[in-house]
Amino acid sequence: MPGPENRFGSRGVRRGAALTLVFASVLATAAATGALPRGERGTEMEAQSVASSADRDAVADAAAEAVADGKSGTEAAEEAVSRSGDRWGAVYDEREYQEFEQALDGSYTGVGLAARRTADGLVTVTRVQRGGPAARAGIRAGDLLRTVDGHRVDKRAVSDVVALLRGDRTGAAAGSTVVLGVQRGSVTRTETLRRARLTTEAVSVRRLGPYRSDSSAAVLIEVDSFTKGSGTAVRDAVLEAPAGAGVLLDLRGNSGGLVTEAVTAASAFLDGGLVATYDVHGEQRALYAEAGGDTGRPVVVLVDGGTMSAAELLTGALQDRGRAVTVGSRTFGKGSVQMPSRLAGGSVAELTVGHYRTPAGHSVDGRGITPDLAVSARAQERAETVLSGLGGGS
Repeated sequence: MPGPENRFGSRGVRRGAALTLVFASVLATAAATGALPRGERGTEMEAQSVASSADRDAVADAAAEAVADGKSGTEAAEEAVSRSGDRWGAVYDEREYQEFEQALDGSYTGVGLAARRTADGLVTVTRVQRGGPAARAGIRAGDLLRTVDGHRVDKRAVSDVVALLRGDRTGAAAGSTVVLGVQRGSVTRTETLRRARLTTEAVSVRRLGPYRSDSSAAVLIEVDSFTKGSGTAVRDAVLEAPAGAGVLLDLRGNSGGLVTEAVTAASAFLDGGLVATYDVHGEQRALYAEAGGDTGRPVVVLVDGGTMSAAELLTGALQDRGRAVTVGSRTFGKGSVQMPSRLAGGSVAELTVGHYRTPAGHSVDGRGITPDLAVSARAQERAETVLSGLGGGS
């Protein structure tokens, strides 16, 4: 699921999504389920999408000239990025970038709910954070969001709903209010919530099926995003699972995050070896799992169209190396690498510098990952059945 207000939101979908995969030491996730173009792209198009040094210089020069003229360096840089043709390129002002960096540490401003768009276009609440504004207002998982500050959200991309919830387009801060129209059954009510600074719960763990003292009942590990510490949380959950218990790793709606955390999560299931390869301006590099992971426990990975970026990297590694059966629908297809650069006036530009590939050499960008078992309805139920068939309990 998209996580608390899809983690960060964005002023524009492309701008938010540009932070979803970075192999540098900073940056985070954003963007939303099914809201971006997903056309098939070949090698030539991939090569064209990598920003050249001339593109980077043009963006920096545009910002510097605008600042010198007393204009907005951010807006000038945005125009330059748009002209570059970089599909994932984006520019962030200082406030936005600070928010993204804070989000890497697992904090965000919002109301404490996760939402997903259903097949019929409605927006349903999938999780409510304990102690958050939404929980205090009595909102529960399964409720439908019908309006946000008077704006109808039916049929709207989750990214748009995220921006409304967070107040990104108005610069809303903690303490500001947002009015939600919430439907439960046939009753719709209005709730006024006050946004707060919250800490994300990126990883949650629970048993599947009835508890038995001698149980090898499967363990469900849901990972909403790869913020700091989430990879270790996955590894700890696997270590603490009962002997013989299978793992259902739910990456639906996980829009990515820190690749280092995804690699740590992969290390929970692998005994070293390749996780992914990637290129930065043509220079080939590789990411490897740590040795000592659990290689015997049955694993099923649950994915959907909101599984992006670092989450796709993890999915591809476990699928290609035969470590897990993947179930669900095709993933988003965000496999490009962005790196940040500071501009005049304090804004930050993100331009694409390369692409990553799975251990078998498959490109993800624009293609996504096709699961071993493609299902669109009752996906978790089907995944649990597969896990049980693998001997992982249920």
